[in-house]
Amino acid sequence: MRRAPFEQLIRHGSSNGWAVAADVSLAGVSAALGTAYRPESIAKTRPTRQVMIDGRLQKSTAPLGRHMRILWLTPAMDRIFSGPPGDRRRLCDRLAAGLDPDHTSRLTNFENLMRQRNRLLAETAADPSWILSLEHQMAEEAIALTAGRLQTLDSLAAQMASGAVEAFPWVKLRLLGDLSEGLQNSPAVQVEDQYRRILRDSRRADRSAGRTLVGPHRADLEVTHGPKEIDAGLCSTGEQKAMLISVVLGHAKAMKNTLGGILPLLLLDEAVAHLDAERRSGLFRELQALRAQCWLTGTDRGLFQGMDRQTEFYAVKQGTLVPIG
Repeated sequence: MRRAPFEQLIRHGSSNGWAVAADVSLAGVSAALGTAYRPESIAKTRPTRQVMIDGRLQKSTAPLGRHMRILWLTPAMDRIFSGPPGDRRRLCDRLAAGLDPDHTSRLTNFENLMRQRNRLLAETAADPSWILSLEHQMAEEAIALTAGRLQTLDSLAAQMASGAVEAFPWVKLRLLGDLSEGLQNSPAVQVEDQYRRILRDSRRADRSAGRTLVGPHRADLEVTHGPKEIDAGLCSTGEQKAMLISVVLGHAKAMKNTLGGILPLLLLDEAVAHLDAERRSGLFRELQALRAQCWLTGTDRGLFQGMDRQTEFYAVKQGTLVPIG
């Protein structure tokens, strides 16, 4: 969740890898999921990450999204609206993957194709036809990727317009970038052809820069505090926290309404720490009404007053979860 390298997830002081397994049920379909990581010292070759579903080895992590949808908040995300565009873009992609697990695969495919093109452009005798083929595939993935982002924001906007999230301010979200603006004004086929031409015409500039200068990897997410009509980056820390919670709750409800009742697993790390009593009560009401499985963390039991009857409490002691009354 904090984009830490897999090596950092190994238990401190251990040279082994790590593994996680769970039996999950989503929309009445059960599955046994497992994933493991072996560092180079154990694998004897390069580090390996494996994913198993019902005992079958998977080619990537993408199939996990068909059995488990997860949304999360961590303290590191509190300044996401005033941070670099990449943070907001990753948030947008996580939300999109919640509605369509294949979004992650499209993102991975585009990034792999872009890296191949960048390497070829750096070569003095690269095959032009090979570059052209990569650009053709990049354009296809880029349009599908951008369309998925826009569809996700439309679903969120519908929830915000309906007042589905009552306890927190409604938020306006807009995807910025040449492709997103093009798709909102022109047919997808036309925008795809335009991007393909842009890639072809910008080869010299991209070669000089050492990277691809135009594409969905450069998009940004514009976030506005709806009631105040203020850019989220100019809002107070408390307002930004409330807006972020509003986005996550609105997205969870969008998933419920568009995926036949499928709900995500919510992981809220220290989400209540900087909320006043009224906002905390509002969050608890929203979570109870959502009826999704939620995990909240905190160091002060008093912050969870009002949830006692609907919540199981655990303490972490010596690396073990211990139920507490």
